[in-house]
Formats: sequence, structure tokens, C-alpha cells
Amino acid sequence: MINPDLLENLPKAVVDYLNYLEVIKQKSALTISEYAHDLRTFFRYLVKSRNKSLWDTPLEEIDISVVDDDFIKSVTPSDAYAFIAYCKRFRGNKAAARARKVVSIKRFFRYCSVHLEIFDINPMQELESPSVKKTLPRYLTLEQSLELLNCINEGRFKERDFCIITLFLNCGIRLSELTGLNLNDISSDNTMRILGKGDKERIIYLNDACQKAVARYLRVRPAEGLKDRNALFISRNMRRINPRSVQNIVQNILKKAGLDGQGFSVHKLRHTAATLMYQHGEIDLLVLKELLGHENLSTTEIYTHIADDQIKKSLESNPLSGVSPPPDVLEK
Repeated sequence: MINPDLLENLPKAVVDYLNYLEVIKQKSALTISEYAHDLRTFFRYLVKSRNKSLWDTPLEEIDISVVDDDFIKSVTPSDAYAFIAYCKRFRGNKAAARARKVVSIKRFFRYCSVHLEIFDINPMQELESPSVKKTLPRYLTLEQSLELLNCINEGRFKERDFCIITLFLNCGIRLSELTGLNLNDISSDNTMRILGKGDKERIIYLNDACQKAVARYLRVRPAEGLKDRNALFISRNMRRINPRSVQNIVQNILKKAGLDGQGFSVHKLRHTAATLMYQHGEIDLLVLKELLGHENLSTTEIYTHIADDQIKKSLESNPLSGVSPPPDVLEK
């Protein structure tokens, strides 16, 4: 549900668009918040740049109540490019952040064209995005994953923490999905119901390791004095465990395993699960897409590049890779 404060003082067309994202497109609250922030900043920039009396006013104080359909009709691609340049020069936005703003603008104007019929032709249809350097996600090797699991062997919450890491490494679920798990999401047929982005549900099969880890944890899970009796994972305060606590748990276990300081995080465990499944399980890319809850196949295809990169590195690590042919062969 959209936070009412998020809609405060936004133009009606933007409010309509955000409601559309929530109700029809079923986007997550975080995604809607990002769109709202980008569009609010964009229209504040436009109002300020068009009014000399506002040039000395901080952008955060600009009133955009003047933005109506006629104002939106007057916006050109040049205005959008000027805004993106402003974000780079004065707000320090990196390419990825600027690219996201381009997406926000393009999709909003498409909505205005198709659904609100403000335009006959969408002026932002050909708006280009800054190129973003694609980097392969970091992930743990199979050996590092085993080290991580093997070091969770002591402490008051060892069963809970082992179960958490096991689900991350085997199922590739997101942090928000793990903290949102309820007891009744675990079924007797060894499946688990996941509530993903945009409240989209998917069912994941629990392999033997997950089944054993969950059963072991449930034997010691608190039953009395709970603030949230439905939550699967319980904190030391007898409440549903929160994302920050899980992040701290993961970082502490990484440190214990000697894997801290290498850029690993909760999200990297999701990458690890996907990578290991793709590399060792011969899993079909479409199946992996459904398992991870990706909306687009292009998001999942990153793991094919990881496999290609690993093959390249394996070939380069061959002790014979640096051997050159004899001089006479080179001359021929």
C-alpha cells in the first residue's frame, strides 16, 4: 500500500501513475517510492529552471503544484537530457542512477500518452539512457559456501541461523522474502510459498538440506511469548526477525568463516544459489527465472555470463597456458 505521505503535493498525473503502478502493475512499495522520488525531482528541476525567481531556491523547496496537463505537454526530450546532465554534474548521480531516472521519465510519459491521452505522440519515446557498465555479480564458490555452513555450529541461535543460510544458498530467495516467511508457508509436501516483489507468489521445492534445516530449527523455535506467532524466523526479542538483523547475522557468519571484507552480503548469497544451480545443476534458464522470481529473462541471463567467465578463467589458469611455440614455428 502506498504511503499517503509519498503522494503529498505531487501533480495529479503523477499520483494517477503511482496508483496505476500499485494496483495494475503490482509494483513493490520500494519501486513506487523510487518512481515518485525521480518524478518529483524531475518536475522540481523543470519548475525551477523555467522561473528565474526560483534559481536561488533549494530544489527540495520547489512547489510543483503548478504542474498540470498543459505543463506536461510542454516538456521536451531536451528538458529531460538537461535534467539528466544536472543530475550528473550537481547531484553526483552515477550512470546507473541516471539510467533509472530515464526509465522513470519514459514510463511516466508512456502512461500519460496511452492512459491519460495527454499526447498524440509520446515525446519521450526515443529518450536514450546512459550506458551502464555491466559487472558480473559476486558469489561464493561451492567450497566457500560449505565453509560458511560448517562454521555455524555454536551459539543460542545456531539452528535458526543455519536454517537461514541454508535457505539463502539453496533457494536463492531475497532478504525481504525470507523475513516475510510465515509458519504456514512451509507445506507438508516439502514446498515453500514465497511472497515476492509486487506481492507475486511462487512455490519453491525444498530439497533435502532445506527440509532437514527447517525441521531442526522448528524443534527449537520459541512457542511462548511471541509477538508474532505466524512468523517463521523469530528474533531474540520474540518478534519477527527484521532485515537488519539478518544482515548482521550473515556478516558475522562471513567473518567467522574468514570471508568478510570480500564484498559478500545477503544478496550475494542469492547470486551464489543461482550460480551454483546453473553451473552444477544443469538447470534450464527459464526454470531458474521462475525459481528466482525474476520478471524478465534478461535479468536471469547474467548467470550464463558467469559460467562463461568461469570457463575462461579455468582455461587461463591451465599451467600450460603461458607456453609459447618455438621461435622457428613463430617465423613460419
